[in-house]
Amino acid sequence: MNKILLWSVTAALAGFLFGFDTVVISGADTKLQELWHTSDVFHGSVVMAMALWGTVVGAIFGGIPTNKLGRKKTLIWIGILFLVSAIGSSLANDPWTFAFFRFLGGLGIGASTIAAPAYVSEIAPAKDRGRLVSLYQFNIVLGILMAFLSNYLLRDAGENAWRWMIGIMAFPAFFYTIVVFTIPESPRWLLSKSKITEAKAVLEKIDPTAKIEDLLHEMHLGNDSDDKKGETIFLKKYRFPLLLAFLIAVFNQFSGINAFLYYAPRIFAEAGLGESAALMSSVGIGITNLIFTLFGVFLIDVLGRKILMYIGSIGYIISLGLVAAAFFFKWEGLQVPIFLFLFIASHAIGQGAVIWVFISEIFPNHLRASGQAFGSSTHWVLAAIIPSMIPFLFSTIGAAAVFLIFAIMMVFQLFFVIFMMPETKGKTLEELQETILK
Repeated sequence: MNKILLWSVTAALAGFLFGFDTVVISGADTKLQELWHTSDVFHGSVVMAMALWGTVVGAIFGGIPTNKLGRKKTLIWIGILFLVSAIGSSLANDPWTFAFFRFLGGLGIGASTIAAPAYVSEIAPAKDRGRLVSLYQFNIVLGILMAFLSNYLLRDAGENAWRWMIGIMAFPAFFYTIVVFTIPESPRWLLSKSKITEAKAVLEKIDPTAKIEDLLHEMHLGNDSDDKKGETIFLKKYRFPLLLAFLIAVFNQFSGINAFLYYAPRIFAEAGLGESAALMSSVGIGITNLIFTLFGVFLIDVLGRKILMYIGSIGYIISLGLVAAAFFFKWEGLQVPIFLFLFIASHAIGQGAVIWVFISEIFPNHLRASGQAFGSSTHWVLAAIIPSMIPFLFSTIGAAAVFLIFAIMMVFQLFFVIFMMPETKGKTLEELQETILK
């Protein structure tokens, strides 16, 4: 188990780079616009958003190298992309070069949401799989917090402080790229490529008592692997897991989580808070996110995925309903930050802890990377579209109506959890394949 934990933590460190890379740009935001004299539209859509569009592309196509090259080699390439992105963007002297290197980092983020959870889910024992896969989400949250802290500590590093803020990520990226060489390849991926001897060697490291024949039998590769060649996730028999991945990704973003994280200061300003209170609130958000993500990691294999989604859904409905009410009735003071802290806690213990675990479990072995690419790209396309609409929606229908829409969507999520979502706790990936595809 110690080896599996070490390998899982190593792979999940891709999430740390994901979180760090996503937030670190916030420290350079205004400085870059002043430096390059760019318009609001160009600055927002090219300089700031290019990493996000890289993430969408990485998520859509990340299943291809994860399937073809293997989980381990893809994770190595992800580390290289982050490293090149950090160095290149920190040395850039014009907005187009900067945007190009940020795009490369985005590719790494998108691909990591496929390769890392797939790898961990395939090496983890059924009883610990949720906890180990959710280490990826924990690392994302930790990376976000460390980026905020790093930006704060480097804020007075001179005229080129923004270069240090962005370039500092080269250090964790280099460390990750080196350590990921030490993990073995996924035995399930090796078996899917008929590399029996290599799979046997890895399986013996994971569990000396395990027999390769048993895993082969569970995977049904002994007799029908040829029949599965050329299959895609869009076949009729895979419609249910495809729908599950699509809906959990849609509801994740229609909670408003990314819209809130990107526009927290604007939301707090709408609620009548000053700039210093907004900055303090962002630190509180990071800490709340980290604490409740930890709760989610510890509880996911104890209570199960559905119970955490119940808790998160009800918390969403209450917190978003209260935020909407606060804007409708113009409540002043600290009510809105408190309600939004409840919202962050609900997300962290529910959707935040569950989404990457659940999507990594519901597809059969030979289609896992493709299925995750579908779920991940649905998530990231919406993560690009919904936040971009927030300024327009706030100025037209108002913040109260926006948060009410998010609250109503979370009522639909609760129905999804009650009536559609299967429990995946404690079952092997092969057992899940049998039950979900019935």
